[in-house]
Amino acid sequence: MRSIGITFTLSAWLLSAVLLSIVGAEPLYAEPLYAEESSRPNIVVIMVDDMGFSDIGPYGSEIPTPHLDALAAAGVKFAEFYNTGRCCPTRASLMTGLYSHQAGMGWMTADQSAPGYRGQLNNHCVTIAEVLGDAGYFTAMTGKWHLGFEHGVVPWKRGFQANLSLPAGGLHFSNQTGPKGNTKLFLGDREIDRDAPQLNAPWYGTDLWTEQGLEFIDQAASQEKPFFLYLAHVAPHFPCMAPESTIAKYRGKYLKGWDALRDERYARQVASGLIDPSWPLEPRPAEIPQWDSLSREQQKRYDDMMAIYAAMIDEVDRNVGKLVDGLRQRGQLDNTLILFLSDNGGNAEAGVNGTYQGENPGDPHSNVFIGRCWAHLNNTPFRKYKHYNHEGGIASPLIAHWPAAIQPSEQWIRTPTHVIDIMATCVDVAQAEYPMERSGNQITPMQGQSLRPLLTKDGNLPERPLFWEHEGNAAIRVGDHKLVRAGGNGDWELFDLSSDRTEQQDLAAKNPAMVADLRQQWKTWAEAANVIPKPAGKNKKPAGKKKKSKKQ
Repeated sequence: MRSIGITFTLSAWLLSAVLLSIVGAEPLYAEPLYAEESSRPNIVVIMVDDMGFSDIGPYGSEIPTPHLDALAAAGVKFAEFYNTGRCCPTRASLMTGLYSHQAGMGWMTADQSAPGYRGQLNNHCVTIAEVLGDAGYFTAMTGKWHLGFEHGVVPWKRGFQANLSLPAGGLHFSNQTGPKGNTKLFLGDREIDRDAPQLNAPWYGTDLWTEQGLEFIDQAASQEKPFFLYLAHVAPHFPCMAPESTIAKYRGKYLKGWDALRDERYARQVASGLIDPSWPLEPRPAEIPQWDSLSREQQKRYDDMMAIYAAMIDEVDRNVGKLVDGLRQRGQLDNTLILFLSDNGGNAEAGVNGTYQGENPGDPHSNVFIGRCWAHLNNTPFRKYKHYNHEGGIASPLIAHWPAAIQPSEQWIRTPTHVIDIMATCVDVAQAEYPMERSGNQITPMQGQSLRPLLTKDGNLPERPLFWEHEGNAAIRVGDHKLVRAGGNGDWELFDLSSDRTEQQDLAAKNPAMVADLRQQWKTWAEAANVIPKPAGKNKKPAGKKKKSKKQ
């Protein structure tokens, strides 16, 4: 692992010293915040996997994240940014600026023989790497791909000039065994052994993706090019595992239980202005037991599961610091736009009990899922989880940092924004051109809007509807009103997010005309965006006549 020296200037230190002194971390920022810069910025997009809305300090967490705290304090943070509720669709939307079905990835990577569900990026979309590469950028990625690797859709064929990547995810340690132990790793277009000399094994993945990203940045510098780096962390996705020394920091801290900890996160969210105190905290769902009803043995089991997860967030934060410090050392921090987000809400897979297997849970040979009880904490104060289109499934942190162009703000950006906006933002700040045609294929127009006016406070975005669909879960947001459905045959619910973002008061019965109008808007979009026709089943090609849901 690299040993990185740190130097300081007073102007940068003052921005973060007070905040970071609380946790004993060192300030990260040593460049003037408002240096004039005429060149196009470098761009780094950091995506984490399966992290809930409230799992980092700026969004209410008890897990210390001093480096993300500092990044937010020296930049801006979004209160109402959305993903798609699941890993593959979010990655497709992020990379292409399209709704995931338009890019061919409405579900996961199984080819279901319907246009919106091919399980791979189609030929009618372009990636950020392709667009920025054409504009003269050095393009690189590290970490999780999950956009159709098994179908031949690989990073080096979709615009990335350099990559260290996994076809999907789940790999955290160089010596990992268990369910994800056979995961392959690729450097460029060739599979590489996990103990290859250039990787300096043994390694922990969160370190590896960051350190390799810095090496790719050095390659960009050698070519005198601005760079686009997509740093796609695997953490904190299951199987949850982290270095033992980091896990040990958190054991015992979760014996308070999810009831008390959720109240504490909610209080911090209200105090920071992120959450309006008039929005009630969602009550604990009936299937999740009251913490005090558990035996001491059960509490210790759950405590250890969440300690492992917290350690993964800790490692992500430490590597954000490593990246920022590496950029500063290279003289690149001031003119680099950094965006940090998550691909979906907290993961409730494995149910109430979660999964806790192995001789030493959390080590490279174990299998841990934190389950529904802790996912309820992850997504404070919202309903539902990953997979769903309620706020708990689709609300994501978004932190943006760009000293040359962004003035720090304590205020939350409250304009509703979406992962489809990342492509438009990159095209805008890179002064690139989004193509109408590529390699003989017509390219679907971008669906997002550049976030630059919000970042630089030069204006706002025009109001527009936002849409979602995954596994029959569906939603549309127009202004402050959101129509949302759980499952293809679920009832549509209507919420006024200005007064009830935690989705507690269903207004559908009192507003049938609005429900009908929003439902029709969603259906029109669904037909145009390849949501419809849906395949007959999630995991198999359709056979015979498709059954049309009466709830469409």
